[in-house]
Amino acid sequence: MRLLTHNFLQSNVKGTEKGYPLNIEVTTIKYEESPVNKEFLLNLLPKVNYNALVAAVKQMSPHCEQPLPELPETMDVSNAEQNQNLDDATISNLHKVLFDVYLVEGWLICPDTGRKFPVKECIPNMILHEDEI
Repeated sequence: MRLLTHNFLQSNVKGTEKGYPLNIEVTTIKYEESPVNKEFLLNLLPKVNYNALVAAVKQMSPHCEQPLPELPETMDVSNAEQNQNLDDATISNLHKVLFDVYLVEGWLICPDTGRKFPVKECIPNMILHEDEI
């Protein structure tokens, strides 16, 4: 599961008021480098919750063989026009954390209820139990 996917997932367990962003418990990570598509990334950035992305990177970094790229602590990515002014290093770093780092095995944990959703073979299982609907 890419961090891009993680950025859009939330817990919908009955009674959950704050099911986003999900915390990450890492078992296995892989890194697969891919070519940077600047135009695609810049069009996607306004849809990304940047604070959730930074939190996810911090949770996954200790488990990576090579350190994940440093991201600015805060950044407003909601303005597509301003994003055009991002330097190549920042674009490359954003691409690496959004597209090249995968949670292969682990858990996504609801910050409100503590419910653990498994991730197996890069696929998050967000299916709720009958009593959680």
